[in-house]
Amino acid sequence: MIRHATAADRAQIAALYQRVAAVPDGLARTPAEMTADYLDGFMARAAAHGVELVWEHEGRLLGEIHAACPAIAALSHLLTDLTIAVDPAAQGQGVGRALFQGLLDHVVVHMPHISRVELFARASNVRARALYLSLGFVDEGLLRRRVNNARGDAEDDTFMGWLRPAPTPPPRGD
Repeated sequence: MIRHATAADRAQIAALYQRVAAVPDGLARTPAEMTADYLDGFMARAAAHGVELVWEHEGRLLGEIHAACPAIAALSHLLTDLTIAVDPAAQGQGVGRALFQGLLDHVVVHMPHISRVELFARASNVRARALYLSLGFVDEGLLRRRVNNARGDAEDDTFMGWLRPAPTPPPRGD
């Protein structure tokens, strides 16, 4: 079940991020970088200026996605700093797709001021990039040797964006 995250989910979100970060290249951050400040920061930004959703199954959080608007008026139409974490045991079961679709649906229905959602994905993460493309994201650029992988090698990062679909005009009454 997908639902909005709450402050009561904090401990489970922290544990989820630890599990995902423990997998080499599971997230950009290592388990040691999953600090209370990092967690509290993204949860607060998403609650105040964005959206945070979780996937819960039998009381256990198996996925989380969040994004927020920057605190700059010129970028107030944008959701960025997007991160998704899916429990390694639940990957490949549609959790990530459902969370992403839930986030995009929330934007379309409840955030009319948002016209763009953006993210970064390692160029080597073919599976994730294919998911994002299937959801309507577009490759917008390649940032060469931007991110170090778990072996310490610099990898290319792709910049991807999703634009709010144009409204469908009402049928003509011919």
